[in-house]
Amino acid sequence: MKIAIYGQSYQSSTQKSAHTLLNFLMKKSVEVFIENEFYEMVLNHDETPNDYKNFNSFKTLDDSFNLLISIGGDGTILRAITFVRDYAIPIVGINTGRLGFLATIQTNEIEEAVTKILNGDYKTSERTLLSVETQPENSDLIDINFALNEIAVSRKNTTSMITVETHLNNEYLTSYWADGLIIATPTGSTGYSLSCGGPVITPDTDSFVLTPIAPHNLSARPLVIPNDTHIQLKVDGREDYYLISLDSRIATLPNKTIVTIKKAHFKIKMVELVYESFIDTLRKKLLWGEDKRN
Repeated sequence: MKIAIYGQSYQSSTQKSAHTLLNFLMKKSVEVFIENEFYEMVLNHDETPNDYKNFNSFKTLDDSFNLLISIGGDGTILRAITFVRDYAIPIVGINTGRLGFLATIQTNEIEEAVTKILNGDYKTSERTLLSVETQPENSDLIDINFALNEIAVSRKNTTSMITVETHLNNEYLTSYWADGLIIATPTGSTGYSLSCGGPVITPDTDSFVLTPIAPHNLSARPLVIPNDTHIQLKVDGREDYYLISLDSRIATLPNKTIVTIKKAHFKIKMVELVYESFIDTLRKKLLWGEDKRN
C-alpha cells in the first residue's frame, strides 16, 4: 500500500498526531510519502527526526497512491484535494483542528482507525466538486480551478455592496445586491453557506445551493438547484475589482468578468469508518436538534 501524508502546520497538537501516525506506520508493510514542506516541518521540529529520514517525500501525486491521510482540520483537507485532483485517491482526515466535520479521526483513535483502513474495513463517500471558468481567463484559476466546499464572489477593498447578476442555464435569475454570493456543494453546505443562512444538504444529494452573503434584498433567500446547472455570474460595484474564492484559495477579478461555475468532471473520495455516518456527524459536531430540555 502506498500512502501520502499531508499537513499545513506543525503545532503541538499536529506534532502529537503526526508522531503517533508515523511511528505506527513504520511498523506496517506500507510505503509512506510525506508532502515535501510538511516533511521538513517534521524533521525540524520532532524530537526524534532520525526515525523519519527513511520516509520519502512528494511534491505532487499520481494515481499509484492508495490513500492520502490529512493531519489538521477541515481546511487541511480542502488543501489536500489540490494534490489529489482527479486521481481518485481516497482521503481521510485526522482532526487536530476545532470542529473536524470532514476530518473525523480523533488523536486517540489513530491506531485503531488506521488499522481498520489498512485492513479494508471502511467505506468511501464520493463528493461532488465545483469547477470555474472565467472570461477573460484568469491565470490564478487555470491550474487549480475546482473546489470541494464552495466558490464565492465577494467585495474587495470596500464596505459597499456589490451586484451579482446571476444566470442559471442561460436564464436570468436575479441580481443579488449583497456582500457576495456563495455557490456551495452538499459538502460545503455545512460551512460558509450554513453560516450565511443556507440549508444543510446531505452529501449524496445531487444539488448545489446559492446563498447570498448579507443581502440587502429581503426577498433574497438561499436557492437549491440541480447540480447539472450551469451558473453564470457577472459582478459590478463601486470598486474595479472583486474577490473570488475557491475553498480557501483567493483570486482577484475585474468587474464585468464572466464567471461560469458548473459541476467538476471528477469527484473526491472521502474515507469513512463503517460506524460513521453523515447523520451521526451532524448530530455530534453541529449539535443538530440539541435541546437541554431533552
